[in-house]
Amino acid sequence: MKTYKKLFALIIGAVMIVSLTACGGGGAESTEGGSEEAATPLKVVTEATFAPFEFTEDGDETIKGFDVDMMTAIAEDQGLELEWVNLEFDSLIPALQSNQGDIICAGMNKLSGTRAQEVDFGETYFESVLMLLVKADSDIAGIEAVTPDMKLASQIGTTGGEMVQSMEQEGKIASGVVLNQWTDCYMQLQNGDVQGVIVDKPVGEAYLNAHSDVAKFAGESFGDKEEFAFAVQKGNTELLDKLNAGLKNLKDSGKLQELIDKWFS
Repeated sequence: MKTYKKLFALIIGAVMIVSLTACGGGGAESTEGGSEEAATPLKVVTEATFAPFEFTEDGDETIKGFDVDMMTAIAEDQGLELEWVNLEFDSLIPALQSNQGDIICAGMNKLSGTRAQEVDFGETYFESVLMLLVKADSDIAGIEAVTPDMKLASQIGTTGGEMVQSMEQEGKIASGVVLNQWTDCYMQLQNGDVQGVIVDKPVGEAYLNAHSDVAKFAGESFGDKEEFAFAVQKGNTELLDKLNAGLKNLKDSGKLQELIDKWFS
């Protein structure tokens, strides 16, 4: 009889151990499941040759710059996770439209062309103007001094790119060269393949900080005022509201001005 009782007790004990182990395993799975259910980082698409807004340095693919610092601060304010993706500029809007990206932050002018019909822009975070960049020994006095035998370059998909193409069509220049990256435009200027580059003033200034011996601004700014803003897919009001709220908090706290002073002093 005692033998049966001992056997019964051993069986009950084994069942309890199995049950406790199963419960413990369930807790671990729940923890792992919770980790798997953590928010997927939002993909921020940009074009990283637009210093000081976004750029990479030789041997390092890490994207840095004003836009990166600003968007990181907005994400921290709103509890968002970000992942940066470097694309060609004219691929940014299609990336949002095809769900390959969630946010554009690339020094994009929201007043240009039909962009506002293709994506939803947030509040303006920076204003800019266009300048003509020429070789340091050039005698071109400004955009009004450009002649029909000259070539000008700018980046594809940008306001400057649209302008050089229009100038070619109107016969004001011989050729409007549109290239994938600003670095390509600068190289064309250095090599003498073009006589000037139409560029946003702060971007041209960043280039001149390191290349004042080879280039300079010609004349005054021109064209319409540009308003830089981040963008989301059409109809994504929930995300846009969060980004705008974060931007407002940065403005109110003085953080945005701190970043402007850091990158554009």
